[in-house]
Amino acid sequence: MKNLESKYCLGIESSADDFGIGLATFGGEILANKSDSYIPTEGGIHPREAARHHAEVADTVLQEALSKAGVKAKELTCIAFSQGPGLGPSLRTGATVARALASYLKIPLVGVNHSVAHIEIGKLQTGATDPVTLYASGGNTMVTAYESGRYRVFGETLDIALGNCLDVFGREAGLKTKKGLPIGAAIEQLAAKGEKLVPLPYVVKGMDLSLSGLVTAASAQLQNHSLEDVCFSLQEHAFSMVTEVTERALAHTEKKQVLLTGGVAANKRLQAMLAVISAEHDAQFSVVPLQYATDNGAMIAWTGTLAYRHGLTTPIDESIVKLRWRVDKVDVPWIQ
Repeated sequence: MKNLESKYCLGIESSADDFGIGLATFGGEILANKSDSYIPTEGGIHPREAARHHAEVADTVLQEALSKAGVKAKELTCIAFSQGPGLGPSLRTGATVARALASYLKIPLVGVNHSVAHIEIGKLQTGATDPVTLYASGGNTMVTAYESGRYRVFGETLDIALGNCLDVFGREAGLKTKKGLPIGAAIEQLAAKGEKLVPLPYVVKGMDLSLSGLVTAASAQLQNHSLEDVCFSLQEHAFSMVTEVTERALAHTEKKQVLLTGGVAANKRLQAMLAVISAEHDAQFSVVPLQYATDNGAMIAWTGTLAYRHGLTTPIDESIVKLRWRVDKVDVPWIQ
């Protein structure tokens, strides 16, 4: 273990609006997890502006992470970066920084799947070993579980992700993004004051779900009901849908652990729903800690160590970003 603790991986996350850098030891200790977020003046993420932001803050975030970890660049064993999925301009900015560092330091480069990283940091921080995972964020919503060398997708959104669903509704409702308070958190606060369940679309198709119609219908109901009641109803419908799919996967796989990860994992109501179905199936329920729920460099660094230790590195000429790199297309040899 001492040898593992003396090896370090620096991870770069830049798949969307967050630019993060984390450092992890090969033994699983997170030494640093620094980030800077692009906040649009209005509307959703503007990919080119997000990429410009990432390029501007990259050096500062890098220095903050190295300083926090107490590690010098020359001591690094490898550089990991989020290779996909995500927004092209944002991913390419992070990849450029990673290539430059790996080339300058003459150390291996490791391309990491962003979705796998969310699962692995959740497992590391909660102690889960073989869970059914609900990964719910602004860009992804899927239920996965490990089987035969890869994380298999047992259900997913057919259109927009859960976090995006909340964000789009929030903008339609006129909610403003504040520093440190995402739109999803504002909706959660308002939902806690709601009392009336407004009828909204509930679309589960087999093991998959659709959320775009829910956003449209909820936005239209703002003319007929209070904002608090619509927020409450939106959460109840959306969270019930993802919980249903998660429970079906749990029943099918008969696994004994459930993990909630991704940015939406911070929502207490979603946590409560998943805790209920986990208990009914005699499964342990875990939630990724808040500091690792949203996109972060630490999850890339940790997953980078897992890949590197099992011989998975990425040559510079093969480090092109993969905008639609599915989780079930990634080999995970570190799981036996």
